Amino acid sequence: MLRQMLRSKIQNATITQTELEYEGSITLDAEIIRAAALLPGEVVLVVNLNNGERLETYVIEGPAGSGTVCLNGPAARRGMVGDRVHILAFGLAEEAEAGALRPAFVALGPNNEIVEKRP
Repeated sequence: MLRQMLRSKIQNATITQTELEYEGSITLDAEIIRAAALLPGEVVLVVNLNNGERLETYVIEGPAGSGTVCLNGPAARRGMVGDRVHILAFGLAEEAEAGALRPAFVALGPNNEIVEKRP
């Protein structure tokens, strides 16, 4: 049996921008993408701590070092600049490997700087 497991988590990202007139997605600083072991185009779940909204979208790479966390298209209606969000990615794992899986974890500071990274 396959289990759906947490693969990556970005904690306490602060939305820096929203762009309603866009085809849809979340733009993230390239350094944050790499630290969280994500890929551009990968599906993520965005959980808004300020309003409880949850949305599924895909990652677009933003400029490295910019601290960008931008909700694009319809996702822009799910959060405001200054809202804090967690960004989660999941993967499928065989039963035998699921228990040993250690997700990438990236905690961000108030300016979306990386303050902690595991592993």
